Amino acid sequence: QLIESGGGLVQAGGSLTLSCTASGLTFIRYSMAWFRQVPGKERELVSVIDSNSNGTYYSDSVKGRFTISRDNAKNAVFLHMNNVQAEYTAVYSCAAEFMPPTETMDPRRVDFWGQGIQVTVSS
Repeated sequence: QLIESGGGLVQAGGSLTLSCTASGLTFIRYSMAWFRQVPGKERELVSVIDSNSNGTYYSDSVKGRFTISRDNAKNAVFLHMNNVQAEYTAVYSCAAEFMPPTETMDPRRVDFWGQGIQVTVSS
């Protein structure tokens, strides 16, 4: 089970940190990711972190603005969002995949999904 927290309303240019806490899985064996989705559009991969934090991936749209991190002792993954823009408004979901073959994450291969949390950026 993955449970997100930390979403809400933030002003453009501001910062927000999303958290995702995992239970019921051996967290250290999973790569973790954040996806986002806007109504009417496909789910978009935002960022990925591998199981021991040695590798990360960011989509071009968030590179330099977002930072993904994890705390394996607390079974948690975080998405630090800086200088947010209105186009970042979406439902953000965390995801877990057991040993993905690439640095990215295919949503069709995800083993666990969070329920999603709304992030709204006001301009």
